[in-house]
Amino acid sequence: MAEKKPAKFSVQDLSLYYGDFKALNQINMEIPQNEIIAFIGPSGCGKSTFLKTINRMNDLIEGVKVEGKIYMDGTDIYKDIDVIKLRQKVGMVFQQPNPFPMSIYDNVAYGPRIHGIKKKSQLDEIVETSLKQAAIWDEVKDRLKKNALGMSGGQQQRICIARALAVEPEVILMDEPTSALDPISTLKIEDLAVELKEKYTIIIVTHNMQQASRISDRTAFFLTGDVIEYGETEEIFNNPVQKKTEDYITGRFG
Repeated sequence: MAEKKPAKFSVQDLSLYYGDFKALNQINMEIPQNEIIAFIGPSGCGKSTFLKTINRMNDLIEGVKVEGKIYMDGTDIYKDIDVIKLRQKVGMVFQQPNPFPMSIYDNVAYGPRIHGIKKKSQLDEIVETSLKQAAIWDEVKDRLKKNALGMSGGQQQRICIARALAVEPEVILMDEPTSALDPISTLKIEDLAVELKEKYTIIIVTHNMQQASRISDRTAFFLTGDVIEYGETEEIFNNPVQKKTEDYITGRFG
């Protein structure tokens, strides 16, 4: 049994509505720091919706109502923290690589510049460190002025990860970060996630069951807005408590 790490997030009775539709139903979950947490489940089951409540991306959608609490390091993220500050601490990487149509350097320097860092030597250092952390520095160090959109999909996704890391977050949310990538790029991102958990808490939504079992410490199985089962990944995959979890993992539905 692994030692218990302190909780980065504590989620209490969280429900979310889009208008009259209840997309998340009374979710309770402790997310330890410096672990990779995978959210699995069929399409439309609420896993991406839940991911987006953690950095309040759902605030941008009209008609959304959130009930319950999410605490990050003991602070209520819906009441006691400014949303801009929250998103600085909780970075996001999306399903489709979405670099800005600008140079690789400017993509990574974008966040730090918004937060007031102007000094070139400081930006140079942040860009290099972030690209190294995202395991892409060696591939791009001679092409930093080139447009990021000219890179391959896998490289673009690692540039997006570098961009998320540049503002020194504490948490990285990944919404199916490898679903648009080839197998080799996918493995690079997976290896990267495992390295990054030394410093960050990582929450990943994935359709890829093998991916969840390969890289995550804990897995939550979602179904129609409920968390059916949540626990250590090995347990969830090898000895699921719920029949529905077993059926999903063994491919009987989903």
